[in-house]
Amino acid sequence: MLISKSSLMLTVFLNQFKPKLGPILMSLMLTGVSPSHLAAQDSAGDWPHYRGDITGKGFSTLTTITPANVSTLEIKWRFSLRNGDDPNSRNPNSQVTPILLGDRMYLPTVDSIVALDSLTGTEIWRFPIPEGRPSRRGVAYWPGNADFSSRIIFTVGNRLIALNSESGLLDQSFGDRGEVDMGIPYISVPLVYEDIIVVGANTPPGTQGGIGNPRAFSAISGEKLWEFSSVPQPGASGHDTWADESWENRLGANAWPFYFTVDATTDLLYLPLASPLPFAYGGDRAGDNLFANSIVAVDIHSGDYVWHFQTIHHDLWDHDPPAPPTLFDIDRDGSTVPALAVTTKSGYLFILNRETGAAIFGIEEQPVASSSIPGEVASPTQPIPSITPPMARVRFGLDELVTSDLTSPDHAQACADLIATTGEIYNDGPYTPWTLKDSSGAGAATLLFPGLAGGPNWGGVAFDPNSKLAFVFASDLGTLGWLEETGEEFPYSLSTPRPSAFAVTIDGQVLPCQKPPWSHLTAVDTTSGEIAWRIPVGVSESLPAENQNTGRPGRASSLVTASDLLFIAATDDNRLRALRASTGEMLWEDSLEQRGNANPMTFLDSAGNQRIAISATDELIVYGLRD
Repeated sequence: MLISKSSLMLTVFLNQFKPKLGPILMSLMLTGVSPSHLAAQDSAGDWPHYRGDITGKGFSTLTTITPANVSTLEIKWRFSLRNGDDPNSRNPNSQVTPILLGDRMYLPTVDSIVALDSLTGTEIWRFPIPEGRPSRRGVAYWPGNADFSSRIIFTVGNRLIALNSESGLLDQSFGDRGEVDMGIPYISVPLVYEDIIVVGANTPPGTQGGIGNPRAFSAISGEKLWEFSSVPQPGASGHDTWADESWENRLGANAWPFYFTVDATTDLLYLPLASPLPFAYGGDRAGDNLFANSIVAVDIHSGDYVWHFQTIHHDLWDHDPPAPPTLFDIDRDGSTVPALAVTTKSGYLFILNRETGAAIFGIEEQPVASSSIPGEVASPTQPIPSITPPMARVRFGLDELVTSDLTSPDHAQACADLIATTGEIYNDGPYTPWTLKDSSGAGAATLLFPGLAGGPNWGGVAFDPNSKLAFVFASDLGTLGWLEETGEEFPYSLSTPRPSAFAVTIDGQVLPCQKPPWSHLTAVDTTSGEIAWRIPVGVSESLPAENQNTGRPGRASSLVTASDLLFIAATDDNRLRALRASTGEMLWEDSLEQRGNANPMTFLDSAGNQRIAISATDELIVYGLRD
């Protein structure tokens, strides 16, 4: 930690004259916080939240980097995310998107929280985590008030921790000497809104245990404010969607995603709630299982329920909403409609009125295949958008098996061998249920599309308020699996081959066995619900040059700027790319030494230069225009 000589001298001076100074002035000066740090900074060059702002758009108004000059981007500085004293320490496998306020950037490393100078990447302070590991996804910022200095908020397992943003020291006025026991682990980024901190929960596998309810705490004191029951308790609306007391101590239905969004005009907080656990067999939990697999709008001040929309009834596929809704306004029929867009790992994009939860473009309950598993009562229908097509593949037939002319003879043959080894493969379109294999291995294997990882995943939806385009990145990687009898109290468990993906590995690269593309970046016109453009993103370098533009799997999302640029890393071919947002035209790319499995961000450094930042596994890389 860096403390200037002048700051130390000032502290000594103030300690001599404490009685003559007001408590507020002392608080400000002793923490090294100037009055300008007391109010939330709203500069266009800041990036104060995980996705830029509380609406989750992943959008910046910065325009210095343009389609005309983006090709001149070059690396300006790098910062290692490994242990500061040991560059060979454990791999952080970072998924961080930093935040930036003024001239400081804040982010977690593998074992610390750091503040960096935005111009040079020089470390200003470091707070080591003595026990546990900080969230590898990011931190949050509270601007402070007249009595308390600004804070950096983050989680370590069950612990919610506050640091003084200027000094990097534990803020002793928060909780118990800077920490709060949340009661349940949360390994993502808290939301800070006004004086409220919202956290989710990450619950372990199993059928019973601590319910993964989202919680809110005071950003001032750390006091718990409210807790929302993600599984409705007796007497609450939705309780009857859990048959035979299956609601009791139910795991899952937790808000695990990386961040949250909130509407400042209505104070509605949007909770993306996950699948029940275990997910693959639901014979012990007949019913729709609210509020699992739902977007729930609650009053952020009280946690009171306002509305919900369930994206999947009685989920058997772990296809929860992996990111919160993105909030925006659209013009329809001469009026402004408050809207949101949310994806699920099932591949669908839902566009709803964010004040009511009503579908803007229509959603139909469509029949889906029934389950043959004894005791399982799958939902006979699922909600499917009636206008907006799926963002990812949702069905498969053997006529869609890859051919040698599309990829390579070696790949096509390896996939044919996989089919022969697997035996009968079952896919009946969206929400195909799991099959049952006996102890001898007889029976078909379900081929699930999208696979267990999606489809769209935790990156979320990016939105351009100028063009009204919403951007969704989604993988097309199927999963093979089936249920087997356990012979125990819980009768069935999911089994998968190794590897479980419907893919083969050639020359060290995973190649899916359906016809490419194997990922899409889709731009959706939110005024109509229809696709504006769709392109594959990522190359398969193990294939012949003419067949490499296949798209590659990934889980992160994109950054959009007001200069009609879209930046995305995400894919496993280890590249950062820039596209023209209005058309999908590829404009620039740079190879990364490791995968950029994170959402990019942009900011102005202290000299007024626009920068693009991406976390690439074990380092943060910052780009700028060539001087």
